[in-house]
Amino acid sequence: MTANSIETKDKILINGLKPLNGQVRISGAKNAVLKQIAASILIPHPVILKDVPALQDVYRMIDILHALGAKCEFDEKQEILKINCSTLSSSYAPFELVSKLRASFVILGPILARCGNAKVSLPGGCQIGTRRIDLHEKGLKSLGAHLEITHGYVEAHVPEGGLVGKELHLDIPSNGATENLMMAAVLAKGLTIIENAAKDPEIEDLANFLNCCGAKITGAGSHRIEIEGVTLNDLHSCEYTTLPDRIEAGTFIIAVLATGGKAIIDNVIPKHLTALLSKLEEMGAVITPIGDKSLEISSNGRLKATEISTVWYPGFPTDLQPQMMALLTKTDGVSILKENIYEDRFSHVEELVRMGADIQVNNHIAILKGVDKLTGAPVTGSDLRATAGLIIAGLAADGISEVRGLNHLDRGYNSFADKLSSLGADIKRIND
Repeated sequence: MTANSIETKDKILINGLKPLNGQVRISGAKNAVLKQIAASILIPHPVILKDVPALQDVYRMIDILHALGAKCEFDEKQEILKINCSTLSSSYAPFELVSKLRASFVILGPILARCGNAKVSLPGGCQIGTRRIDLHEKGLKSLGAHLEITHGYVEAHVPEGGLVGKELHLDIPSNGATENLMMAAVLAKGLTIIENAAKDPEIEDLANFLNCCGAKITGAGSHRIEIEGVTLNDLHSCEYTTLPDRIEAGTFIIAVLATGGKAIIDNVIPKHLTALLSKLEEMGAVITPIGDKSLEISSNGRLKATEISTVWYPGFPTDLQPQMMALLTKTDGVSILKENIYEDRFSHVEELVRMGADIQVNNHIAILKGVDKLTGAPVTGSDLRATAGLIIAGLAADGISEVRGLNHLDRGYNSFADKLSSLGADIKRIND
């Protein structure tokens, strides 16, 4: 697979009402490994990343590193990615690469810190609402960078003395801004403090990877991150295993409950899913820890309706909202789901209604009345998580569902249909 195989005519066919039973292993976290790939730009020596999922977004980020002159070797079967940025020869990230991947914008900070200048296209990705870059711009300028946005590109350079550490305060706890500024600050002179930083586990994992390479970062995982600048000569090779993907884990947990099944989810860190797990238990799900990194999921019948509001981590994640909406369509009572992060993240509602769901939307609030059954229908996902949510709805629906939009799905789920099939789903991916 390559990043050029983006558009696919594939579709997934699902014969629903088959309970998911068995055991499934969760892959490494997409939102962690993408940032670790970007962070490798800072390291003038080879690094090895392990548990790297074979996703379209991973291939896109690899393509960007190739464009910068880096060397990458990806063993898909072993899920090992070797990166060598000692050969970095460019600071230009073109539109045709960056525009396909919103997360790739975090290369700006490390390119600028490593090379002293950068020209990076404004980002693309799923169209789920406004994702601000002004926080990135403001923070980098505070560190001493000169930035100009022109003709769809951010062009930046640092003064002769380099970036200089400073105390920064983010207006909102933005993941991307936190990551971009943290990476840029690794090579800044002196101490950088990021206040109101995002607390997501993937940011803590990024800091752990950089520290493994010789950076000096403390506080990641809290709202205050401190970065003591080091020199390029202080950074060195390392091998690092990325953390499990909490969103993929949440997706499978929800899918098991939507089908009335019972399954073990392996390679999951329960504390990263506290908001989801506590909400599901409140609804009647039975969740049993097995060791430190496995959960058994089941229910004692139909789940109860609830109220959910998406917020920044550690609150309920927006990336599990579409999947959760699919589950709520078949609960007892009326549920209320408030989307507070992305204003356009209800694109899946019309498709769920076509399957028999009873959903009313008013601005950023969805009111869901549980129905006796969903019915299979042809539907199309318009973004990554919406497509996963529609597949869950298909698993819980009576009859055949046909799900398109797999170019989105492939961005964030590795072998999704195969994993569901291993749990007993009647599902197959076919090419039109």
